[in-house]
This record gives sequence, structure tokens and C-alpha cells, in this order.
Amino acid sequence: MSHVFHRHTRAIPPVVARGEGAYITDRNGKQYLDASGGAAVSCLGHNHPDVLQAIKNQLDAIPFAHTGFFTSDPLEELATHLSERAPVDLGKVYVVSGGSEAMEAALKMGRQYFLELGQPSRQIYIGRRQSYHGNTLGALATGGNLWRRRPYAPLLIESHHIAPCYAYRDRQPGEPEQAYSYRVAEELEEKILELGAQNVIGFVAEPVVGATLGAVPPTPGYFQRIREICDRHGILLILDEVMCGMGRTGSLFACEQDGITGDLITIAKGLGGGYQPVGAVVVDQKIYQAIHDGTGFFQHGHTYLGHATACAAALAVQQVIERDNLVKRVREMGAILEQSLVTRFADHPHVGDIRGRGLFIGLEFVKDRTSKSTFDPEFELHRRLKEAAMDNGLICYPMGGTIDGKRGSHVLLAPPYTVSQDQIGELVNKLAIALDIALNTG
Repeated sequence: MSHVFHRHTRAIPPVVARGEGAYITDRNGKQYLDASGGAAVSCLGHNHPDVLQAIKNQLDAIPFAHTGFFTSDPLEELATHLSERAPVDLGKVYVVSGGSEAMEAALKMGRQYFLELGQPSRQIYIGRRQSYHGNTLGALATGGNLWRRRPYAPLLIESHHIAPCYAYRDRQPGEPEQAYSYRVAEELEEKILELGAQNVIGFVAEPVVGATLGAVPPTPGYFQRIREICDRHGILLILDEVMCGMGRTGSLFACEQDGITGDLITIAKGLGGGYQPVGAVVVDQKIYQAIHDGTGFFQHGHTYLGHATACAAALAVQQVIERDNLVKRVREMGAILEQSLVTRFADHPHVGDIRGRGLFIGLEFVKDRTSKSTFDPEFELHRRLKEAAMDNGLICYPMGGTIDGKRGSHVLLAPPYTVSQDQIGELVNKLAIALDIALNTG
């Protein structure tokens, strides 16, 4: 009997034994192709020797020293590495232990920034429906996934939500992409005017929406318009790149491809590649300076803030990505993956959309392609697909509730940046078999 409180109390997952590159092997010797990096985490695959050595070296020196008393070389070097490669003006880095922590820190930074400026009325965040920013209470409140929010609604801070940029479902027939981008971005303008700009801290968005929508990129011009609106009203733009950042979409920071930057950018999964729990907020100099010149103290923190071993691992991951030119490889292998999926699934009667950027691709499933109608939620296609894929030696990331937290389903694919062309073929073949099984069981 397991004494672990597992994610699902009625199912105990297989016991992992080891990992190597793109593969994980369980205790029974069964091998799985990790086609989603867990949850878009394992960007270098498993057991990369350079990262393991960096962790061992740091353990030999000192694993942990509380940042209330010390800084460390790995923390300083990681912050320098990231700030030198971040969009202009984002010169400070606040290192935490994961994505939700990063979002909580960013939300508090935004609030404190305006307190330091003498604008205490700013206390509201605006997010987007069907977004996901983490499971801590502040991050959950800012996110727009109704299924995740519903049980904890009485505990959540006030936040408001506008439509996502979700062209497959919401772009009108014949509507030009630029017109759609402008129309959906204008919802932010309307919401700010409704709430009063003097009451709004910022707008929170994923440049490419991950878990809840399934790798949905923005249409051209959307984020440029969003950035203009934020600047005009003096509110912050917080970009959640926890899942889509650090090279996953084909640029180190996902927002680079949209020609904009955020005032705060959160990163995590691809930052440390799963080798240690780590996340960070990359901070605009104006925010840091306001706190520095004001109270001088960010009123926030966690015990494992700037953990030396986690920073050593993250720095090693980022150095490997740069040394081996893996961001470029993401673009190249991402194009091969997308084309392979299109070749295999473009005419599939239940695959409505194939979308994404780089090695961050989603397939949305439909009951009927013409009407885009969905399967009955009780059919639980996402659960069936995950089970069939695992049985077939494939790890992917299916989710339900794509449209509104209840209806719709998709699968997210995020293989390691080192994935080979043969492994992409294996991925697509195994996914096709699993989908066929999932659709024809029960």
C-alpha cells in the first residue's frame, strides 16, 4: 500500500526507474518515449551528463544557503546569464522554485511597484479566459480556467478576464487575421475603461497558451496591440512564459517572435529542464528601481529562494542550450514535427486543428470537423488517450475542457530539444495508434 497522496487517489502510476535522453523506463522495464517532457519540462531529455555534473559539483561545495544571509555564485551567474539574453530593460532576475511561485512573485511585484509610486488604488489584475498561470491562490485567481478555479472561488482575489486569442474557435468566417487580432485585443481596452485604469495593476497572458488551450499562438499583431493598450493606460504587462519560454517555441523568450516584451516575464519549466525545481521572474529595471528607491525591500520570499543547487542546474541547462545551438534546433525539428503531424492527421475526421510554435504543438479533437462540435465531456477522450498512449509506450499531455473548462479536448506535445527525426516518427505513429484506441473503446 502506498502512503503517498497521489494526484489521483484511485490510481497509482507506474514506478519510474531511470531515464536516458528522450526515454523513461519504469521499474518493470517498460520504455516510454517522453513526447511532452512531462508537462513541457524536460527540454534536454533525461540524465544529461553536463547538468548532472554541475549538480554534483554544487553539492560538493554547498547545496543550500539561505538568501537572507548569503548570495551564491550559481545564483549570481544564472541571473547574469538570463539578464544578458532577456529583452531590453529586463535587467534583474528573481529566482524561485517553480512556475506558480514565479507568478505569485510577479503579481506581488506589480502591486508593490504601484505602492512605491504612490498609486495604492491599483489592485486588480486582468487575465484571459482559458488561461493557466499556476495553482497557488494568486496565480489561480489570475488564470481563467473555470474547472481549476471553481472549488476555490471563495478564496480567490478579485480578477477579471477577457477572451483569449483563439482563432480556431473565435475568428469569424472571412475575417482577416489582423482584424481579428485587433478585435480581440480591444476587449482589454474595454475592460480597462470599465474598471478604471487607476484601479488596474496589469494584464497577464501566456504568449503561447499551453496546458488549457493546447499550444495556441496569437494571431499577427495581437500582442503589439496589447502592448500599446497597456502602455497607454500605464498598466503592466506580465507575460507567463513558464511553459512556452526558454527556447520551447523557437526563441529563448517566446515573446520575441511577437516583437514585444513584458514588464515582468515568468519562466520555469525549460529553465531547469526538470533537473531541479526552479523558476524565475525577469524584471524590468523600472520596477526594480522603484522598489530600490522606495522601501528597498521586496515584501515577499520563500525559504528556497535562489537555491544554490537549483541555480547550478538551471545555469548548466541554459549553457547547454546555448552551446549546442538548441533554440535553432527547436525551430528545425519543430517544423519536421508539425509537418509530420499534418501529414498523418490533417484528414483525420476527429482532428480539428494542429497548431503551435517550435517544439510546442497541440492537436484539438472534435466530434465533427465541419461544425467543430466536441465529444461529450463524459466520454473523457483526454483520459482515454493518456491511458492508451501510456499502454503504447508514449508520454503525451492530453487535457479536457479546452473551450470552457468543460467542453473540448486536445493533446499537447513538447518533446526534448534534442529529439531526433526517427523519434518524431515514433511519436507520430504511437500517437495515431493511441488516438484510434481512445476513440474506439468504451
